[in-house]
Amino acid sequence: MTQEVCAMEKIWLKSYAPGVPHTLKYDEITVVHGFERSAKDFPNKNAMIFLDAKISFKKMQSMVNKIANALIDLGVKPGDKVAMLMPNMPQIVIGSYAAWKIGAVVVMNNPLYTDHELEHQLNNSESTVLITLDLLGPRMIALRPKTQVKKIIVAHIRDHLGFPKKQLLPIVAKANHRNIPPTPEVYEWTDLLKKYPDKDPGTMAKFNDLATLQYTGGTTAVSKGAMLSHKNLSSNVQQIKAWFPEFKRGELTSIGVLPYFHSFGMTTVMNISAFYGWTQVLIPRPEAGAVLEALIKHKVDFMPAVPTFYVGLLNHPKIKEADISTIKGCFSGAAPLPVDVIREFEAKTGAPICEGYGLSETTPVVTINPYGGKTIPGSIGLPIPDTECKIVDLDEGTKEMEIGQEGELCIRGPQVMSGYYKMPDETAKTLRDGWLYTGDIAKVDENGYFYIVDRKKDMIIAGGYNIYPRDIDEVLFEHPKILEACAIGVPDKYRGETVKAFVVLKPGETMTEQEVIDYCKTKLAAYKVPKMVEFINELPKSNVGKILRKELRKMELEKMEKK
Repeated sequence: MTQEVCAMEKIWLKSYAPGVPHTLKYDEITVVHGFERSAKDFPNKNAMIFLDAKISFKKMQSMVNKIANALIDLGVKPGDKVAMLMPNMPQIVIGSYAAWKIGAVVVMNNPLYTDHELEHQLNNSESTVLITLDLLGPRMIALRPKTQVKKIIVAHIRDHLGFPKKQLLPIVAKANHRNIPPTPEVYEWTDLLKKYPDKDPGTMAKFNDLATLQYTGGTTAVSKGAMLSHKNLSSNVQQIKAWFPEFKRGELTSIGVLPYFHSFGMTTVMNISAFYGWTQVLIPRPEAGAVLEALIKHKVDFMPAVPTFYVGLLNHPKIKEADISTIKGCFSGAAPLPVDVIREFEAKTGAPICEGYGLSETTPVVTINPYGGKTIPGSIGLPIPDTECKIVDLDEGTKEMEIGQEGELCIRGPQVMSGYYKMPDETAKTLRDGWLYTGDIAKVDENGYFYIVDRKKDMIIAGGYNIYPRDIDEVLFEHPKILEACAIGVPDKYRGETVKAFVVLKPGETMTEQEVIDYCKTKLAAYKVPKMVEFINELPKSNVGKILRKELRKMELEKMEKK
């Protein structure tokens, strides 16, 4: 089937919610220009709220200009890489927009990474300036000689707090506070804000320029830097906004429980809020209690999150009496959301949770269940405007599959990356004939709703049968005693692989291995039933709450080697 035929067969368009356009006329401006437009139109509106400290759009613009002037003085030129290493706090937003403003490329890094992982990313990206949290400062100062980083800017949680929190925080949180003396290579964030004027240095970012290197998280062998342009960032923000036509400029408050160093949080909270004049509530540590308090206090309208977060929130003891009815919309990604969680949350808020799908390579959003239309639990929804999806055969990736048939999901659209930084071979494997090959196994129904079956690499082959572990995960999650579960394939000399399930029980519950197996026998084909069950306190998760099946496999192989 030709691309032209495929492009015409957008069967998903008939399932769009009312008011959602099939295609967009894009504002061809960067997210920086979008933010500056918001600052002009809504100068006194809160751009950010952080631990109850409020920063207006006007104030944010002043600080963006100051840090932009500081970066220029530190030698940053258009195209240079500025690395970020911190949780959700004002400095990651201001620093990113300052770097983008002067035409630099922002490199997002996960604060939970090891020195080895950070060394790889800093070197691969050729970052010359690093903006980091004080807690990580000593490590980064020690690591700097092994990288191309010339200057380090140290930020503190207290930098943007008001009285008395600013004075009390270093005392209360002494273990999480570092005073780092300035050197010719190390600068204090607040010193730069005091030193440099807020005179506008001019916005140098161009629509088609490289904006961000978004690393894939290292869930495969070596983390790869997805090259995202300003066009990618701006287009994806506008595509998401079009999906929620009721949401108006300057009217919403969103909450940043997703980390901004991940493309999911960067796009769906940080950038969309700045672009459309919304207030963003920054949460540095997304603990259910603190988030619940923020949702109530700041009357949050919009909450993108991951399934584990929704589960945690609904299991919090104060959720029953909490009024979070201000929430107008949520969407969820990274993993399937159980049906009972969707129903319980909607009953509590009156707001739908729209499940979606995306990748670092797609800025990230590709599909979302309709907001104000028919949502299908278990589906990742419909391709958003100007996004095309197709399912191809797993062997060659050249034959397009029929409706209902499983195959590899391929994507094209304005949010798709240009490639992996300095990795031409990996780029050629992933981008073929204008399509991004995701590595995810999926299918589509007659109404254009897509379903992720599993990762190609996660598929278990046991006794000649292809087993998708997600099928097992979902069955286990339905059990009333089970909080979370994850199935993996472990080596088996007779069957090739056999299925093992890792299970986290709800507080106060008990189960035996045989109970789990017997339950699965009632729900699954015999070849899919786990042969082994291990109860653990917590599943390993990525920075966005995605269960890391790879880590469980690694743990299991290490245990087997020791036997």
